[in-house]
Amino acid sequence: MTDIRLMTVRGAELEPWLEHVAALRIEVFRDFPYLYDGSFEYETRYLRTYVECDSAVCVLALAGERVVGASTGLAMSDETEPFRRPFEQAGFDIEQIFYCAESVLLPGFRGGGVYRGFFTARESHARALGKTISAFCAVQRPDDHPLRPADYQPLEPVWQHFGYQPRADLSTCFRWKDIDAADDSDKPMQFYLKPLV
Repeated sequence: MTDIRLMTVRGAELEPWLEHVAALRIEVFRDFPYLYDGSFEYETRYLRTYVECDSAVCVLALAGERVVGASTGLAMSDETEPFRRPFEQAGFDIEQIFYCAESVLLPGFRGGGVYRGFFTARESHARALGKTISAFCAVQRPDDHPLRPADYQPLEPVWQHFGYQPRADLSTCFRWKDIDAADDSDKPMQFYLKPLV
């Protein structure tokens, strides 16, 4: 496998890489379980949040100069209402939480420790911001979903190995269009948490 170099960029440093990360997200998130029918216009607009946010970080996985993976995060207080609301309703101090937004990695580069590097770099950034909790959420799909591949391996055991535990009391919904659908629809999202202290 080609050697992978991880590079952490913050805020405006993401600008030169924005289109590469947008294209990567569209490609990787088409697969199960996200089945996301993304558009380049939406993705570049969405990623501007990270360019313009002081708390944001993006960890790039580079094979030479090619972007083969990317992992993003930001302070939960800078996230949108659907992600903040479950924590606010549960009585969490939002200022203490870092949100690990997404990790995408092309299939040919998986299994070599890059995913662990994504979490390590984001958690290091979160600690530097003074955060005490790292959180992310993942889409919930039924086991009998018609587009679930026969060889699909859920990532929950990996997340738990890295110290993240599911919180049944913390969930939200997010809208997007599936690759086999005509319109956007709400998707249930389960939160996972890890203490950083």
